[in-house]
Amino acid sequence: MVTYLQQARRAGLSRLDTKGSPYLYIAPFFLLFALFGLFPLLYTAYVSFNDWDLLDAGSHSWVGLANYRELLQDAYFWNALGNTLSIWVLSTVPQLLAALWIAHLLNHRLRARTALRMGVLLPNITSIVAVTIVFTQLFGRDFGMVNWLLGAVGIGPVDWQAGTWSSHLAISFIVAWRWVGYNALIYLASMQAIPHDLYEAAELDGASQSQQFWRITVPMLRPTIIFTTVISTIGGLQIMAEPLLFASSQTPTGGSDRQFQTVALFMYEQGFREFRFGYASAIAWTLCLVIVVFAIVNFLLTRRIADDED
Repeated sequence: MVTYLQQARRAGLSRLDTKGSPYLYIAPFFLLFALFGLFPLLYTAYVSFNDWDLLDAGSHSWVGLANYRELLQDAYFWNALGNTLSIWVLSTVPQLLAALWIAHLLNHRLRARTALRMGVLLPNITSIVAVTIVFTQLFGRDFGMVNWLLGAVGIGPVDWQAGTWSSHLAISFIVAWRWVGYNALIYLASMQAIPHDLYEAAELDGASQSQQFWRITVPMLRPTIIFTTVISTIGGLQIMAEPLLFASSQTPTGGSDRQFQTVALFMYEQGFREFRFGYASAIAWTLCLVIVVFAIVNFLLTRRIADDED
């Protein structure tokens, strides 16, 4: 009888171990996410419905949707949103195209191929502060190397920080330079998973290198392209460090006329300069909703294009 009970208990423990162990292994992630991710997210939502002033001993009062109504009527917010979208487009599209081209080159047999692959990742692991400071000097109005090169071909100097489009181009160049190698390695990893037999068959049919790239490589990379597009959208709409450092000051206004102030900078200004934490939390949640909408639209468009080509 004892032996039977022991066997039944062991069988029960074995079933519990088989079914429960996977959940136990992944539990630390969800606990950490709930503590450092989900709780701050929900608490920020609560703060956004309050008139919250941290300087006044953290005093706050419930105002409902007042912060969101004020935000929708705030011209500075719409200016920041427009700047964010402009920088996102100018940086993301060239960045992904350049990454695809670099990955295609690195996928061939080259000398020092490993060193080249490691080299394209160096901009991504370099300190963003150091990178932006260097590029701010390169785009300097009086002694910048970019203006010197423009002058060599007969183009007058550009005050990159003063203009809206000039500042957006400069910041977009910084973002693209930093992330193009990272995306190139993602594309390269996907390219190496493409069966080589497809290229051999296409070559036997007389397809050129260009035709093989557009007819085989790009269609096989569609899931990866969708992934990088969504990730680049999420990161691009949250851009903050580059425009903040590009201004060569600690003011989050994004230039003298807010010409390159992004939504993240506007949120920082309201939260840590004006100390309107309720309003800043409303900006944060609005930005989160904008990112979700754009990510979904990006995903649906890229998948629709892929389905139409099929």
